[in-house]
Order: sequence, then structure tokens, then C-alpha cells
Amino acid sequence: MAAHRDRSEEAASPSLSRRAVLAAGVALPALAAARPAAAQATVVVEPSVVQQTIQGFGGMNHTAWISDLTAAQRETAFGNGEGQLGFTVLRIPVHEDRANWSGEVATARRASELGAKVFASPWNPPSSMTETFSGGRRLRHDMYGAYAQHLNDFASFMQDNGVPLYGISVQNEPDYAHDWTAWTPSEIVRFLRENAGSINTRVIAPESFQYRKNLSDPILDDPQALANVDILGAHLYGTQNSEFPYPLFQQKGGGKELWMTEVYHPNSSDSADLWPHALDVGEHIHRSLLYGRFQTYVWWYIRRSYGPMREDGQISKRGANMAHFSKWVRPGSSRITATANPQSNVFITAFKSGSRVVIVAVNKNDSPVYHPYEIRDAGSATISTWLTDANRTLAHYNTFTMSNGSFGAQLPARSIRTFVVG
Repeated sequence: MAAHRDRSEEAASPSLSRRAVLAAGVALPALAAARPAAAQATVVVEPSVVQQTIQGFGGMNHTAWISDLTAAQRETAFGNGEGQLGFTVLRIPVHEDRANWSGEVATARRASELGAKVFASPWNPPSSMTETFSGGRRLRHDMYGAYAQHLNDFASFMQDNGVPLYGISVQNEPDYAHDWTAWTPSEIVRFLRENAGSINTRVIAPESFQYRKNLSDPILDDPQALANVDILGAHLYGTQNSEFPYPLFQQKGGGKELWMTEVYHPNSSDSADLWPHALDVGEHIHRSLLYGRFQTYVWWYIRRSYGPMREDGQISKRGANMAHFSKWVRPGSSRITATANPQSNVFITAFKSGSRVVIVAVNKNDSPVYHPYEIRDAGSATISTWLTDANRTLAHYNTFTMSNGSFGAQLPARSIRTFVVG
């Protein structure tokens, strides 16, 4: 589209059914009261106040449950050109049946070639290693060593097929194991203490389905178990906003990474193109990175009617919300301090990579909002912006010049806009 310019772009003086039910419990209203486009509080961005390092954004491919991504869809997911999502993380399953391992290679290899981190999560160990008990199915305690070798074998298989795994999980959702293998907190700690040290790639645990701290607290409180974990992984199905911060991890998790490894939000029943409801995704990413301090944001199936890629291979509105982060907030970027909520229903997240600053702004109000922006210790720079709203998807919106670290900008009604400074 043609470059857009209006009065706001100017230099300013400094101044699954169970998951659907769970997720619905925390979905915030997509509609908000009208707000005028008059000047509001200044958004202050502080590049010198660095928070967490971002490792990437992405989703899941599971070829035993749904069909593999096509060659074209792999490019859409992991490429970063026009009409592409720019994903930099791929999650794949560790199948219990080795005959299914080869099915994950094609997409994982292409994602890796395009620079994505690939990690893997098991739903079940091989059946020969499990037993039934009153709570369902569990890994036999005398098979812990064999299970660690099973995980190593998968990592070696993927490596031999051109996919170096970034990490491997002990178990997917051990606390919601109605249809897969259950682990108690003490069993996870025992495995980590006694066996995880033999795993030849980064170890991820515990991947609670709801970021329940009763699963991760014991890991953080056990120095030997913690020493054998590289990434604390969590899912956010129905997790309340108040549960996003994790003071114990900040206290004891030094040197460990904190990943959000699976979610769909707010549900799996609505079309991913339903607008303005898709803005819930942009707000959820904001909250996950700001309050949860997560370093990744990983969706469930990449291609699904409710996912970032529609079944026809095109980017959905939910996917566009993810791409407003993933296309410009690349691995190794740092989240930096910024005014998070300059007014009701406006959500600001900021990042830097070298001298470049990226600001992602979500406006869930049903009228435009205007804010002055101040980037501390910045001078003049060119700013390019991209917009998604009801009628546009990842559209280049305009390019303008910032002077003395300040500019003013308007967020259209019910929109998400990314500003790339420098």
C-alpha cells in the first residue's frame, strides 16, 4: 500500500475442549470503550534498562496427528519475507514409536536451515518402559536410565538427519496426563538428579500445562536437579495473569532459560481471523513477555483454523499478531523497559538489538489513540511501521523521521502496530 502519513507521524518535543474451557476463563474482552485520539501519556522507552533476552517465537508440528507442513508452508512459517511469519522456534514430538521419527525430519530440517531453533517434547516413553497405576500411566522407576537413552537416541537421529536439537523435554504436561504419561513432582526431580545429566542436549522441564509452580518449585529448590536443567518450560492454558510472575525463578534460576513452550489463546473454537478478538493474542504475548519474562512464545499447531497459519497456508489474523513480534524481534534481541499501559486497553512492549529499537503497540479500543513517544538517549532516526487491523494484515503503514529521540504516533482503532527505529 502507499505510505501513510497523518498529523500523528511527526517529530515531537521531548516530554482442545478442556483447553478451550481453561483459556476462555482468562480471555479478556476484545471490545473496549471508545477513546478519543487526543494526546495521552508519553510512552517512555529506556534502551539502557535491559530485561530478558528473547530466544524466539514459533509453533508445533506433529506429523502423527495432523499432516505435515508442505514445502511452501515451511517457507511461510520460517521465512521472514513479505507474507511470511518469521518464526524462529519449532517444537516437534519425540514419538514413542521410532518408526514415526522420520516423519518430523523434513519440516524440522528446513526450519533449522532457515535459522530456527528446534526442540522436542515426548508425550510417552516406549510402552515397554511404562506401567499402569491408579493415576494412569507412568515411567517405570527401573527404566529411568533407558528413557534418558531413548531421548538421546532421538536427538542423535535428528542430528544425523540435519537437525541439531536446541533442547529436549522430559515430558509434555506431566500434570495433565489423562491421555499420556504422568509424572509426580518427586519423580521429575529424581529423574533430573539421577539421569538428566547423561542427556546430550539442553534439558527442558517440567512443561506444566498451566504453569503450576508445584511442579517447578521442587526443581528450583533442589540444587542437583536444577543443575541438570537448562530451560524451565511452561504452558499457559488457563493461567491467570497473576500467575505469570515467578519470583522463585528470578531468585534461583540464574543461568537458566525460561520458555513458554505451548499455548493457544484465547480458544480453539473461534476462527483465527475473527476480529478484533485476534488482538487477544497480541495482548497475551505482551503479558507473557512483560510479566512472565518468558524468552519464547510457542503456539500449538502452526497450521490450524485457530492457529497462526490457516489450513490454506495463509497467515491468519492471530498469526499476524504473532508476526508483529516474530518478524522484527529476532533471537538475541533484548526486551527493554517501556511504559507498558499508557492508557486503558493499550499495551506497549519494546526491544532492542544493537542500535535498533522495536516497539510493538496494541490498541484494543474502538477509537484511535495518540501518544507521544520518547526513546531515552536517542537522536534522529528513520522509523518504519507495519499495521494489522480489520482491513490490513502486516501492511507497511508508513515511514517517518524521529528527531531528538521523540515522535508522536497514532494507533488506529483495534489494531496492532510495530515501529522499527533505526
